[in-house]
Amino acid sequence: MGVWSIGFGTTIYPNGIRVKKGDVCTEAQAKAYMAHDLKKFEKFVTGAVSVPLSQYQFDALVSLTYNIGMTAFKNSTLVKRLNKGDYQAAENQFDVWVKAGGRTIQGLVNRRASEKILF
Repeated sequence: MGVWSIGFGTTIYPNGIRVKKGDVCTEAQAKAYMAHDLKKFEKFVTGAVSVPLSQYQFDALVSLTYNIGMTAFKNSTLVKRLNKGDYQAAENQFDVWVKAGGRTIQGLVNRRASEKILF
């Protein structure tokens, strides 16, 4: 079963309740949900990465984490290589995260390419 999201990809509301089928929101609510979510993901990336990052690298990693989830990010080869100081090997790992349901998804290919350039 898939995960329901609302707005720009929020899956859990700021009050801790999961998004469910049929939920709706305004654009202003979507922006507020995303701002709340981003704080969580920014804090998580800061805790998971032990090497210095440029703002661009940090932003790319937050975007990736927002999309793949915190557990997948924390356990990823990308983070392992990055924390060893191998920025190039970490950058190349963006290309790995392009599948959903075992299939390569063009939208994910495009998103990862953008994040990789930003990184």
